[in-house]
Amino acid sequence: MSTAKKEYKRITVKSLIEMKKNGEKIAMLTAYDYSMAKIVDHAGIDVILVGDSASNVMAGHETTLPITLDQMIYHASSVVRAIERCLVLVDLPFGTYQGNSRKALESAIRIMKESGAHAVKLEGGAEISESISRILTAGIPVMGHLGLTPQSIYKFGTYTVRAKEQEEAAKLKKDAKLLEELGCFGLVLEKVPATLAKEVAESISIPVVGIGAGNGVDGQVLVIHDMLGMTHEFNPRFLRRYLDLYSEMNGAFKQYIDDVKSKDFPNEKEQY
Repeated sequence: MSTAKKEYKRITVKSLIEMKKNGEKIAMLTAYDYSMAKIVDHAGIDVILVGDSASNVMAGHETTLPITLDQMIYHASSVVRAIERCLVLVDLPFGTYQGNSRKALESAIRIMKESGAHAVKLEGGAEISESISRILTAGIPVMGHLGLTPQSIYKFGTYTVRAKEQEEAAKLKKDAKLLEELGCFGLVLEKVPATLAKEVAESISIPVVGIGAGNGVDGQVLVIHDMLGMTHEFNPRFLRRYLDLYSEMNGAFKQYIDDVKSKDFPNEKEQY
């Protein structure tokens, strides 16, 4: 028996937990600027993640590590000004919470106060539990992130699938339980075996959103530049491209150049 889909005028942390309870999948996409966020929100997305992936797709860095807290606040502020319905979740960037819970709280407070976002996301499990607890004491909602954690890329040395081995899988399951117990409202699982992700999602009461974690979780997230086909070098198995904007935009730019060079643009109707 299917459950009737509840209409939400505004998505909150409570809404996401209800969606898991009711069996409704959560749709999440990244966005980093006002114009894109406005379109995504209007389409009916549940969550916009202002991801530290902005370091890659907006700034051109090889990893997510270089992006700063000030830059994340800038991107988040732009997104918040655009939205009417969805929840805005912001990544705490590398170096703003690891190993220093006081700094973690200060970083999270800055994001919430200066951008107007609704929640923050941190990568890691037991090793950052003190930072998560301290942020939560301030009433700031926290989402966890386990599996492939891109801020630890130099530790892993590769973007390959995580938790395939029994020991790492056991730690991931333990960390997921811990994050729930600490008070996180949700969890992102990145690039882990589908069977493990399903097991984790079924073992905890908070929603689990996957990226490369199969369809047994409570929702999905993709980087918007990837799913729109604006990037074309990145081709992981989990990525479905819904458009090929790289080709379409390239064609439009070439046509514009030709029209300007040939004096076809602007024509008489396009002049004052």
